[in-house]
Amino acid sequence: MIHDIEDAFAANLPDLAWMDDQTRKRALEKRDAVGNKIGYPDKWRDYSTLEVKPNDFFANVAAASSFEFKRQLDKVGKPVDKTEWGMTPQTVNAYYTPLFNEIVFPAGILQPPFFHKDFPAALVYGGIGMVVGHELTHGFDDQGRKFDPKGKLVEWWEPEVAKKFEERAQCVVDQYEKFEVEPGVHVNGRLTLGENIGDIGGLKQGYDAYKAWEKRHGGPGPSLGTLTPEQLFFVAHAQVWCSLITPEQARLRITTDPHSPGEFRVVGPIQNHPAFAEAFKCAPGTPMNPQKKCEVW
Repeated sequence: MIHDIEDAFAANLPDLAWMDDQTRKRALEKRDAVGNKIGYPDKWRDYSTLEVKPNDFFANVAAASSFEFKRQLDKVGKPVDKTEWGMTPQTVNAYYTPLFNEIVFPAGILQPPFFHKDFPAALVYGGIGMVVGHELTHGFDDQGRKFDPKGKLVEWWEPEVAKKFEERAQCVVDQYEKFEVEPGVHVNGRLTLGENIGDIGGLKQGYDAYKAWEKRHGGPGPSLGTLTPEQLFFVAHAQVWCSLITPEQARLRITTDPHSPGEFRVVGPIQNHPAFAEAFKCAPGTPMNPQKKCEVW
C-alpha cells in the first residue's frame, strides 16, 4: 500500500503544470530516496542499565531522565544512527523527518480505525493510506521541500517554480483562515500550512492509490452498508479525525498547534477533492464543492 501511494505521488507529477521538467525530475529523485520504517525498529534499545524500583515514582523518573540524558550524550562524536526511531512502536502517530528523508509508521497506528488486514481496501486507503500520503507529502511541503533526497538543506527548486509553489501554498493559507472554531476565532493558516498541505496531498494520493488498486483487481472492492467504495474511502478519512474538544482547548490549540482542528482536517481536504463532490453528488458552489479549490501536490 505504501508503494501504491508513492507511485500515485510520482504519477501525479507530470500533471502539475506549475512545475518545470528539471524540478519535477528532482522531486521524483527525492521520492525514490524516501525510506520506510513500519511497525517497529530492527534494533531494540537496551534498557538493561536502567534500574526501576517498585513504589518509588520520583526515583524512577529521575533514573529514566538520567538514562536518556546519558544515551543522548553518548551519541556525540559518533556516526548518525539512521536505524533509530523517533517514536516508540506503541505510539498512535506517524512522522516524516527531512534530515533522514523517511516516513515512519509505528505499530500503534496500524490498527482500527486506521487499519486492519480484514478491512475493505477503500477503508484502508482512506484511513492509514491518507496518513501515508500525508507523511510523504511532508517531504514536499513548505518546509520539507527545502531538503534534498539526502536530507541536506539545499535549494533544488528552480526560482520560478518555487514562486509558483508559494502562490499555491497561499491559496491553502487563505482557505483555512476562513475556518472558525467558534465565531470570530479563526484557524491560523500560516501556522498550519505544512500540515494542511500534507492533508490535501495525502487524501489525493490515498484516493489515487485506491483507484489503482481497483484497476489492478479488476473493479471496485467490497464496501460497507449502502456506501459506495468511493464514499467509504472519504468516510474512512473523516472517521480517523473524529474527536471531542472543549472550547478552551480549541482556542489554545489554534494558537500553538501546527495541525488544524480535527473538523477542518476533514473538511479542508475534501473541499479540494473533486472526487468527493462526485461521490456524494455535491452541487457546484455548495460548501463541500466550492468553485475555488486549492491544490499543491
